[in-house]
Amino acid sequence: MASNNVEDYLIKGIYGEKQVKIEERNVFLGTIRERIEIALTTSQVMSNSIYPNVENSIKNKDVTLLLNGTLPYNSISKYILMAKNKNIPFSLVNNLPVPTPIGLVVTHSKAIEKNEIFVKDVLFKSTDF
Repeated sequence: MASNNVEDYLIKGIYGEKQVKIEERNVFLGTIRERIEIALTTSQVMSNSIYPNVENSIKNKDVTLLLNGTLPYNSISKYILMAKNKNIPFSLVNNLPVPTPIGLVVTHSKAIEKNEIFVKDVLFKSTDF
């Protein structure tokens, strides 16, 4: 039994913590679908204005803003500034193993099971998932 613990410890040290739903995490900037309040595509984030849905969703202080770090800074800076002004934690997510069409995610630390997380407008329809 002790050798199992040592082996588990070594595997954890080499490969990191075991994660569930890795494919989902790769798409949704490191989080899973059931925790997401709202998600925007890269084309939506790159638009000139801030989406009001994002502003409304961060009124709840128990959220974190995840931004696709591969997008140009001038596209994501408006959301970074908004998060700083409202004291919302945020992270720039880089080095995902596969490209993702998601540009921004407002996420909770626990599951909320929201039915519709996307803002479906003209820019959303032009993006394939």
